[in-house]
Amino acid sequence: MKHIQQALRLLLGLILLAPAWVQAQPTAPPTPANQLTLEQCLQYALQNQPVLRQARIDEETNDADIRIGKAGWLPQLGLNATGQHYFQLPYTVFPNADGVNVPRQIGLKNTSTIGLAATQTIYNNDVQLATRSARPSRQFFQQNTASVRIDVVSDVSKAFYDVLLSQRQLDVLSEDIVRLQRSLKDAKARYDAGIVDKTDYKQAEILLNNSIVARKQAFEAVKAKSAYLKELMGIAGTQPLALQYDTVRLMRDAVLDTTVALDPANRIEVQQLQTQKALQAAQISYYRWGFLPSLSAFGNYNSVFQNNNFGDLYSQRFPSSYAGLQLSLPLFTGGRRLQNLRRERLTDQRIDQDILLTRNRINTEFEQAMASYKSYYADYMIGQRNLDLSREVYSVVNLQYREGIKTYLDVIVAQTTLRTAQLNYYSALFQVLSSKVDLLRAQGNLPTSY
Repeated sequence: MKHIQQALRLLLGLILLAPAWVQAQPTAPPTPANQLTLEQCLQYALQNQPVLRQARIDEETNDADIRIGKAGWLPQLGLNATGQHYFQLPYTVFPNADGVNVPRQIGLKNTSTIGLAATQTIYNNDVQLATRSARPSRQFFQQNTASVRIDVVSDVSKAFYDVLLSQRQLDVLSEDIVRLQRSLKDAKARYDAGIVDKTDYKQAEILLNNSIVARKQAFEAVKAKSAYLKELMGIAGTQPLALQYDTVRLMRDAVLDTTVALDPANRIEVQQLQTQKALQAAQISYYRWGFLPSLSAFGNYNSVFQNNNFGDLYSQRFPSSYAGLQLSLPLFTGGRRLQNLRRERLTDQRIDQDILLTRNRINTEFEQAMASYKSYYADYMIGQRNLDLSREVYSVVNLQYREGIKTYLDVIVAQTTLRTAQLNYYSALFQVLSSKVDLLRAQGNLPTSY
């Protein structure tokens, strides 16, 4: 039976410690073999981004400050101990029987006092302020964490799309180089056969060299933008990062309902200002009721030990105890309380203007984001159509060139048009996705739970 009880205690302890142990485990960084989707990048960033971790630490620090402030309502208990030795006992003047004042030494050479003191706040304006501001203060720091989460989601999403855009540009340029190499080979063969002059393959070589340079620039851009994405995610610079995406899903995600009306109350900036206004109301109440007295109860219990012989100092105890109330009432402070109250009310009025200014700015951001999204979406739809047309044109012109119907200049024009259409299409697609993130953020509807 004893062993069973010990096993049950051990099992119960493991159950209680399991949540804390799981929470303490760091998130494993992505391995080179993993290809991360946007959702996985966001999940990792929301757990490992240093700025977001700092916001959570600030939230916990504020909670500790609140508990410190509210601790004033609890009883305060302290233990004091003193010990002293008189080399010369103090004199006190007493009148003798004849009424003559005679100095006499009183007391004992060795004295020790051990006292227990307790105080209990009944009302105190400072502690009352801590109580009033506790809830809005917690809410403010929670909103600050939410604001950082929004920043992380927005920045990581747009950086993710930026990396994908550079990768797609790299792929387009690589495909273009393959086509140009084939064209250069055909043009050189035609020149060697005496069918055309050397300008055809010279032009093909020029275009090939330009595409090689552009591909090198795109390759370096992928590395630079990937480094920025890793920074936003909180990944070490030496850790490789591979991204995974589905083009069909990206095309589906590009669509957004543009009929949703703007509600500034959804924006975290407005919510933070409303919380600041609640904190300011607590400050106004603090100075408004600053004329009220502070009232507290106290009690002391002392044990005094006295003896001329140090070895027998603690042989006899002389206890004393008392309790009472303490009232502290500010009578005149030079008008400081009234001026502080006036200052806090002016600050409250300024917050009202901040709210109005923020609402106007939010409306402007929303209109700009909506305009950008609609513009990029129209560009994306036209780009998709132009891509299909340019592929068809290039296929026909290239076939006609091989049949001797079209000149190589027509092939160059068709190939350049195809490459431009491909680059424009992918640029428009990822610009639409990035502008969608900005629009959702402007609406206050950007999801941050992953």
